[in-house]
Amino acid sequence: MIRKLMSLPLRTQLILLLTAFSVSMNLGAWGFQYIGGYPPCDLCFYQRYPHWSAAGAGVLALIFGGALFPYLGALSTAATGAIGVYHSGVERKLWEGPTTCTSSSIDGLSADELFNSIMAAPMVRCDEIPWEIFGITMANLNAVFSFGAAILWVVAANMKKA
Repeated sequence: MIRKLMSLPLRTQLILLLTAFSVSMNLGAWGFQYIGGYPPCDLCFYQRYPHWSAAGAGVLALIFGGALFPYLGALSTAATGAIGVYHSGVERKLWEGPTTCTSSSIDGLSADELFNSIMAAPMVRCDEIPWEIFGITMANLNAVFSFGAAILWVVAANMKKA
């Protein structure tokens, strides 16, 4: 199997690798969610969708060839990387995230308004870090790896079909 894959053109190998990367990022997220017990926040979900788009672009690139689909893969992985950067800033309290998943000031709220705000709040907040290793969060990892994948998608798009 490995020999067969290695005999494919380099561009095809790279597209297969990048497609597998996006699929594995989502499988990893599901692993954290369903096996590890780390439910995702809204921004975590938003980071998953572009990976599926990139995987779809990879499949279409393998079927139809051309540069369009690898460029769409690059755009998709760059988009999830950008969402990862935004999410990282929210986690680090550099800026406020969406009101659907972060807390805001409670100054001036009545007791009823505060109670209603608490009851309407989501279970998982975007501005809390549920998991990190060496100070690196899942959003940080997604951003770095996805921007790297975006560059590789552009390289694949510019390769001649062998």
